[in-house]
Amino acid sequence: MKKKLNLLLFGLYTVFIIISLFLSFQPGKEIGKNFISFALTMLKVLPAAFIIIGLFEVWIKKETIEKHLGNKSSIKAYFWVILLASTTVGGMYVAFPVAAVLYRKGARLAVIFAYLTASAVFRIPMAIFEASFLGLKFTLIRFAVALPLIVISSEILGYIIKKSADKNKLFADESI
Repeated sequence: MKKKLNLLLFGLYTVFIIISLFLSFQPGKEIGKNFISFALTMLKVLPAAFIIIGLFEVWIKKETIEKHLGNKSSIKAYFWVILLASTTVGGMYVAFPVAAVLYRKGARLAVIFAYLTASAVFRIPMAIFEASFLGLKFTLIRFAVALPLIVISSEILGYIIKKSADKNKLFADESI
């Protein structure tokens, strides 16, 4: 049923774009242009990113992830995931599949949350762009403020979800 609804919605979207082209409805034409631009960007980034994610899943041993990012890991786990997140290309489109791989390989939920948050905050290209427009001092202050907030909020969120999972037997199925 959900698949049919998604297909129907995509069909309506496509019809709207086509009608907008014929009737010169400018907002519809802009929506169509944005969709094409977005799709082309995804076609450029995602195939390479998914190949790298696949290699990451095959080459990095589960024991390595458990040791450095798992339940018995130290505060250094946050250093490693922030370093990984800062080099991630493709934004959240790539970060979520990487987070799924980290989860399957035994990383703590708090560390995964830190990775996802850092993927949005600490990307190197974004930092360079930001520093060139707003100044290096601003970028360093933003990093200094964001870093402890990421670690603290990730720990809190990980704790809450783990308690809820233990109580409700969530995440018992490792189907992710």
